[in-house]
Amino acid sequence: MEVDGKGRPCQQDGNSPDSQILGYSGPNLPEDIWCYIHSLMPMRDAAQVACVARAFFCSWRCHPNLDFSRETLRSIGVKAFKFHVPSVYNGDSAHLDHLDSWLQIAVKPGLNELRLILTTDGKYNFPCSLLSGETGDPLRYLSLACCHFHPTVKLGCFRSLTKLQLSVVHITASELGWFLSNSFALEQLKLWYRNDIDCLKIPCLQRLSYLEVVCCTGLQAIESKAPNLSSVWVTGDLHIQLSLENTCRIKILNRHCSNFTFYARTNLPSIMPNLEALSIRSDIGVIREFKECVSVFEDQSDLRMMPGHHPSKLKHVKIIKFSAAKSVAELTCHILESATSLESLTLDTTHGMPRCSVNRIGKCVFLLKEALVEAQKGVLAAQAFIKPKVPSTVEFNVFEPCSRCYAVEL
Repeated sequence: MEVDGKGRPCQQDGNSPDSQILGYSGPNLPEDIWCYIHSLMPMRDAAQVACVARAFFCSWRCHPNLDFSRETLRSIGVKAFKFHVPSVYNGDSAHLDHLDSWLQIAVKPGLNELRLILTTDGKYNFPCSLLSGETGDPLRYLSLACCHFHPTVKLGCFRSLTKLQLSVVHITASELGWFLSNSFALEQLKLWYRNDIDCLKIPCLQRLSYLEVVCCTGLQAIESKAPNLSSVWVTGDLHIQLSLENTCRIKILNRHCSNFTFYARTNLPSIMPNLEALSIRSDIGVIREFKECVSVFEDQSDLRMMPGHHPSKLKHVKIIKFSAAKSVAELTCHILESATSLESLTLDTTHGMPRCSVNRIGKCVFLLKEALVEAQKGVLAAQAFIKPKVPSTVEFNVFEPCSRCYAVEL
C-alpha cells in the first residue's frame, strides 16, 4: 500500500518502482543519492528507515559509522565498527559464538576503527586472524574490553594503527611487546585493569606521545624506549617504577605512588625539567595512615623548603586527596615557591570522584566517615596554610564534599 500526495492510501502494482517505497511521496532519486543521504543520518535512524521502505533496505548498509549495541545490529563494508555486548549475554556461550560471525562480516579490508566491548570478564577469545594481511593494515584505532587477545607473528605489521586501548584484556607481556613492536605509527597506548603483566616494555616507537596505565595491580615496572612521550598517566598502584627514555619531553604527568610527597619534591624537578601539568595523589589517602602522619595543626613550626632544582615551566598542579598532613602542606608550599610559571593550583580533598551536584546518586562516592573528617581538616589546612601563600596571578581552587555529604563533625 502507498500513500498518495494528499496523504490517502492508494493501490499500486507491486512491481512498479513507486511501490518499492512504502509511505514515501517525494521525488524518485537514484540509489547512490539515497545512500549518501542515509550515510549522513544517525545509524539507528537509517536502519529504521530500512525497516519501513523496501527501496532503502540496502542503502543503510553504506553508513560509514556503525555503532553496534543491543539496539543496533548488522553491517557490511564499514569504516568504524563498535560492538557492545550487554553483560546479560556475556556468560552465554551461544551468543559469543555468534560474535565470531558478526566480526567476520564487519572486519574487512578498509576498516579504520574497531571497538569490541564485553561488559564482564568472560572467556571470549578475539579471533586475531581477522586482523591479518590487508584487513589489519589500514586499521587506525583498536579498542578491546573483557576478552582474550593473543596476537601472533602471523598477523604481520600494523602500519596505520595510531590508538590502542586494552581494558581487562588477557594478554601476556611477550604478546603485547610483539604487538607494539609491529605498530610503528602508534601514538596513544591505554592499558586498563590488568593483573597478568608485571613489566610493561615499550619499544622505540617514534610517534608514541601518550601513555595511560590504570589500575594494573600486577604491574611492577614500566620500561619505555619511546623517545617522544609527552603525557604519562600511571594510577592505581603505589609501587610502579618508571623508566622513561627521554624525560625531558614529559609535559603532563599524572602519578600515584608511595611517598609521593618526597618523590615530587626531590626527583620531579630534576628528571622532568619541562613538566607543565602535574596531577598527584597524596599517599595520606589511606585511612590507616591518617593517625600515623603529623598534622600541620599539631606541628605549626615553619614548613620545610626543598633546595635545588625548581620546576620553572610547571603551569598547572592538582593534588588529589589533599589532607592536613604536614608533609603534604610542605610539598604544596614548595610548588608555590618554586614554580615561577604556575597558573593554577587545585587541592581536592576527596578521592577525585564526582560530587553530589554532578552524579545521580546524590551523594559523594567512596567517602567513609573517616574520609569525611580528613576532608574537613584538609579544607581548613588549605585555607589557613596554603591560601595566604598563593600569588594573585595563580588561580586557586579547593574541592570538598558537598554540604549534604557532611554526616560528621570534627
